[in-house]
Amino acid sequence: MKTLKTTFLFVFTTLLLLGCESKSEEITSKEDYSKYLSLKDNKSLSFAHKEIDFWQKKYNGAPNQISYLSQLAANYNTLFEYTGDIKNLYKSEDLLTKSNEAYNYSRVSTVRSLARNYISQHRFKEALELANKALAIGEGKKETQKLLFDVQMELGNYPEAVKNLNAIRDMNSFDYLIRLAKWNDHKGDLETAITFMEKARDIAEKEDNKVLKIWSYSNLGDFYGHSGRIQESYDSYLKTLALDPNYSYALKGIAWIVFSKERNVNEANRIIDAIAATHNTPDFYLLKSQIAQFEGNKSEEVKNRNAYFSMMEKNNYGAMYNKYNALIYADDKQTAQKALEIAKIEVDHRPTADSYDLLAWAYLNVGENKKALEIAQNHVVGKSFEPKVQYHLAMIYKSNNLALKTKPIKEELLSSLYELGPNFEKKVNQL
Repeated sequence: MKTLKTTFLFVFTTLLLLGCESKSEEITSKEDYSKYLSLKDNKSLSFAHKEIDFWQKKYNGAPNQISYLSQLAANYNTLFEYTGDIKNLYKSEDLLTKSNEAYNYSRVSTVRSLARNYISQHRFKEALELANKALAIGEGKKETQKLLFDVQMELGNYPEAVKNLNAIRDMNSFDYLIRLAKWNDHKGDLETAITFMEKARDIAEKEDNKVLKIWSYSNLGDFYGHSGRIQESYDSYLKTLALDPNYSYALKGIAWIVFSKERNVNEANRIIDAIAATHNTPDFYLLKSQIAQFEGNKSEEVKNRNAYFSMMEKNNYGAMYNKYNALIYADDKQTAQKALEIAKIEVDHRPTADSYDLLAWAYLNVGENKKALEIAQNHVVGKSFEPKVQYHLAMIYKSNNLALKTKPIKEELLSSLYELGPNFEKKVNQL
């Protein structure tokens, strides 16, 4: 949900009126999280390595036991989650493909597992094909309907998504409540989304289910941040780390609070560097580039952006970073055409309002203002409430001399500066 995924945290009374917070109003404390920055061991990672060794030996001794492949795939996926190494995700895919081929795609759990792997790779249309194949098998129908909801949401097939959501309705089900929360967030009703996510958290706590507690705490950290409830966001990330000290996503959330809310760039960089030492993904370079931009350090900004693209070249991430790439390219007139090409691919991959926003933004940056407006009006307005999307919409209106439409968006964005990040403060005020 994860660019749901949070953006990073924010002296005078005048600035407060503009939506910023005083730097002195600190929420975080190094004492709360520093112990998570220098961990030597990762029990989940060590266990996954041992499991891979165990199941590989079992499979080598009995290659007719196809079920061992799913065990291996699950553990390689764990390696991917904790290290960010894309090779582990692809290894998991290879094992699941081999397993499905051996079963002739007749085992529903293995089909669903491969579909979820495709979702992680942003191969949503292929994931949908597998989800429908699992539905046709018939076994475990409700689990398949959960998967179908997830895929349809990614593809922007909202009527179909709602059908599957209604099919699994159960107000006492964690899985139903988290999806109901996602649906309400999509509709722009964040407070209702938080209410359902809190109900899911309560179920996880009542059942004392560690995995579900980690999931609900980290997602509530995001939701509270979006809602401006920064203290609760911080507390939720700390609760996540108390259960799983190696959960880098929660540390990234704290880094965002330190940067966007408190504007402590040195500490934000310290946290990011510590995370990247064990969980190395390209987006951390973009965050460091963002921080350098805020500091006015152009050389560091460019250095980290180049490091991002260097990592992209060394690893095959497929379509996973298309959104990031399009936004970077769109910001430079010399590369805006590249942004347009990527945005067209994204719309084909997943015709959501967010993808159409990328397309409209790219058209605006290649000078086609009216084309940008047409796309935004037909596919974005009233369909996405993400602050960056709303900023793009305001810029498109402004470029088409529609000041009356820009003003209410600007007022809304001034209350979303924490989520947007410090670099947007000047941009929003200039709308």
